[in-house]
Amino acid sequence: MGKEPFIVGNWKMNLTLEEGVEFAKSLRNNLHGKNKTISGICPPFIFLKDISRVLEGSNICVGAQNIHSEKNGAYTGEISALMVKEAGCTHVLIGHSERRHLFGEIDSFINAKIKTALSVNLKPIFCIGETLTEREEGRTEYVVKNQLKNGLLGIDNNYVEELVIAYEPVWAIGTGKTASPEQANEVHSFIRGFLTDGYGKDIANGVYIQYGGSVKPENTRELLAQPEIDGLLVGGASIKLEAFLKIIDAASIQ
Repeated sequence: MGKEPFIVGNWKMNLTLEEGVEFAKSLRNNLHGKNKTISGICPPFIFLKDISRVLEGSNICVGAQNIHSEKNGAYTGEISALMVKEAGCTHVLIGHSERRHLFGEIDSFINAKIKTALSVNLKPIFCIGETLTEREEGRTEYVVKNQLKNGLLGIDNNYVEELVIAYEPVWAIGTGKTASPEQANEVHSFIRGFLTDGYGKDIANGVYIQYGGSVKPENTRELLAQPEIDGLLVGGASIKLEAFLKIIDAASIQ
């Protein structure tokens, strides 16, 4: 692996504001002077501004968990790319499996969100992955290819390198099941091949491809030892400071 690992914690709908701010302060203090990994957290929307202030000037980036595809308008309850950018975000999760499967987000909507994020200089962490049924039916590559093709439709080559792609097998999220490092690397290799075919080797090699799916301190090193896994998108373990720090430490040893 030629890149410094990129480790991002997705807090989902967890923690209080006070807990989140304390977590961010402790994370900053513990990682001060350690530059072997790139790390970030994606707190709930209403924590973003406070946590961005805590992390300002550090090497820890802040991401939003979602955005709407429009920059403003009559979309009650939605949050725009410009709003999260103003709150201090540099990154945004787009197309997370929970958004796809619990909230019915489709590829064209996800594609529009990616374009909007890029237009305001927010870096998308574009999530893709198959369900257990799709894997068991041998359709993993078909599903991943379609999500990539539809999600990246109409995006200029110059912008593709700005993306982070997170492969998250849906069957391994919050279930305690993890794709084996070899299974994960196989799909990452397929993703890299898709990018190479579409955008050339240089751009494909420049894109960070993270693995997400029941990442724990115990499997971090083994996952990152795989040649095509450039980082990790961490769910449950990212809201426990000790576990998240252990994951970052394990990543730093690579």
